[in-house]
Amino acid sequence: MARTSVSNPATSAPAERAAWLRAELERANYAYYVLDQPDLPDAEYDKLFKELERIETEHPDLVVPDSPTQRVGGEASSGFEPVVHDQPMLSLNNGFADEDIVAFDKRVGDALGKNASEPPVPVDYAAELKFDGLAISLRYVDGTFVQASTRGDGATGENVTENVRTIRSIPLKLKGKRVPHVLDVRGEVLMFKRDFERLNERQRAAEQKEFANPRNAAAGSLRQLDSKITAQRPLSFFAYGIGVVEGIEMPATHSELLDWYKELGLPVNGERAVVQGAEGLLGFFHTVGEKRDTLPYDIDGVVYKVNRRDEQDALGFVSRAPRFALAHKFPAQEALTRLVAIDVQVGRTGAITPVARLEPVFVGGATVTNATLHNEDEVR
Repeated sequence: MARTSVSNPATSAPAERAAWLRAELERANYAYYVLDQPDLPDAEYDKLFKELERIETEHPDLVVPDSPTQRVGGEASSGFEPVVHDQPMLSLNNGFADEDIVAFDKRVGDALGKNASEPPVPVDYAAELKFDGLAISLRYVDGTFVQASTRGDGATGENVTENVRTIRSIPLKLKGKRVPHVLDVRGEVLMFKRDFERLNERQRAAEQKEFANPRNAAAGSLRQLDSKITAQRPLSFFAYGIGVVEGIEMPATHSELLDWYKELGLPVNGERAVVQGAEGLLGFFHTVGEKRDTLPYDIDGVVYKVNRRDEQDALGFVSRAPRFALAHKFPAQEALTRLVAIDVQVGRTGAITPVARLEPVFVGGATVTNATLHNEDEVR
């Protein structure tokens, strides 16, 4: 149901009016991105935003760091500064076949001693989507957004704070009563399919190169040296993990963590469930697979995490991945096309590589026009 913005008269003092406008715009963002219940028409939102811009231009002393107007981008940067993650952003081990998932559940159950019971006690897992985007870390200090960084190599990423500040679904100020002193939120920047199509429409109208797929568009937008360009790109964000947290007791389970994130005003995807054992994991995977093509964003699998945080701690990590989590990837997508020609490329060492030239075919979120061939037998 649409709201009208008349509860604070335009005749208010500038400071009072600006404060009300900021609160109303952030409330509308929360309703749209977190609750998925938009209640303020776009035209009304734009009208309030322009009014706030005007007031802050006329009264620069009223500008605050978490104002919605600070999302429009600033001066272009000459490069991205490195950021060392206080807690590494680890990758996940992958599973592909049902047998991989059964084996994962058995390893977890054995390590936690649940399989020694008679009958065995099933493990509770938090199951969620694996987005086809870019992992980032957001840092909040006393509820205020202060930094964003890419995953990088897991230990060190790049500072993309000014670009991420332009993403409207990311709150610049956390809400609620349980706001920690320091909070590192892990999540994914992505581009919805409808937004990707609109972006490419603009690219065509401007006679500029189109993006191959939403992931490439999101990656290119996030790593712009000019944050004003990023501000024009329709990026979105979902929170799904945590790094450093100080000043508050952590929720006992991963599912409760995501519920808490929603209370703080962070966008959390609703396609998630708590399931038990391998049967529950596979059931979630196949349910998601059936509706994959109808989702408004691209995914390339699902992610399973042991739900209880004390059990996560007991399982720990191996190499660069947690023992308590697994990414279950969808099978590679296939498509049929026509071989147009075979070119031969000679490398600097004299190695000969045949390259197949193909009729363009869209597969796996990208348009493929050539493919490397490894030897004569494979060409045949």
